[in-house]
Amino acid sequence: MEFIDHGIEEYARLHTEPENDLLKELVRETHAMVLQPRMLSGHLQGRFLSFISKVYQPALILEIGTYTGYSALCLAEGLQQDGRLITIDVNEELESFTRSFFDRSSFKNQIDYRIADAAVEIPSISGPIDLVFIDADKRNYALYFDLVIDKMRSGGLILVDNVLWSGKIIDESAKDKSTQALRDFNTKVATDSRVEPLLMPIRDGLFLLRVI
Repeated sequence: MEFIDHGIEEYARLHTEPENDLLKELVRETHAMVLQPRMLSGHLQGRFLSFISKVYQPALILEIGTYTGYSALCLAEGLQQDGRLITIDVNEELESFTRSFFDRSSFKNQIDYRIADAAVEIPSISGPIDLVFIDADKRNYALYFDLVIDKMRSGGLILVDNVLWSGKIIDESAKDKSTQALRDFNTKVATDSRVEPLLMPIRDGLFLLRVI
């Protein structure tokens, strides 16, 4: 679903900082070699993630859902000099592809890429966490939120992708489990007193949750 007129979105893209060469190559290779390339964050959202990270200058970022590494590379741009980004994904088949791009980036030594079940891995991670990006299996969004919220520093930020789910979120006829899980999640965090919620119609919907 297109939330914004294509011409307006293209105009915005042309007036936004361009991707670096490594990110452009990652986009090309993902479209050529990997199934479901739409899962990439993309230029505008990637620059948004980079911008937010640069503003926050996090010491520790946690990403749940790596895919081919585009969003991780964008988020890493704002890391403190000795900062670290932990990114977790369960898909072993993409590991070599994704790691090859991490290894060629200037953040090679700051990205901790883990092939694991996030629900099992997150409890082993020590906080405080400054910034979290959740972009994984939608049915477990609420679980991931519950696992990270007490590890966040005050003022930290949790970003959650795909919360409008191609518009299905407001389609009363859409009753599949993923859509309903996202509806429940959106209601849950919008009413949680531990965070300040802001849902933005960026790409497929991006929830910004500032931890109080």
